[in-house]
Amino acid sequence: MLKTAVIHPTILEALGRSGHFAQVVIADGNLPVGAMTGPNSTLVHLNFRPGLLDALSVLEGILAVCPVQGAIVMEKPPEANAEIHTAYQALLGDVTWEAMERWAFYDKIRDPATTLIIQTGEQRRFANLILTVGVVKMAEESRF
Repeated sequence: MLKTAVIHPTILEALGRSGHFAQVVIADGNLPVGAMTGPNSTLVHLNFRPGLLDALSVLEGILAVCPVQGAIVMEKPPEANAEIHTAYQALLGDVTWEAMERWAFYDKIRDPATTLIIQTGEQRRFANLILTVGVVKMAEESRF
């Protein structure tokens, strides 16, 4: 029996083989993930129906079991609403943050460094998120 926040076996396996600088993608329900998988990525579908599971719930689970040092979102048009970006930043805390042009963002997902793509039922626009895996720091390493 597992006592972690995440018990999905495929997600745990992919995270377990994701080293420092690997990329984990949390995809909304609209991203064409079949066209985004790279040579090293595992694709997990958690989009049972619209709204289940949402991207913030998945991010909370990932953060409970995996260190994250950076995040990338897709740039939104000036007139678009992307409040989810603010929610991501609140959950992620002190990580590097970047917004990337749409087509460059898609290419980044296809990068060989992407080890896991989790498609959610998230319906909010511009909710796709690329996480960069960090390292587990020892207590004596807290200064860097």
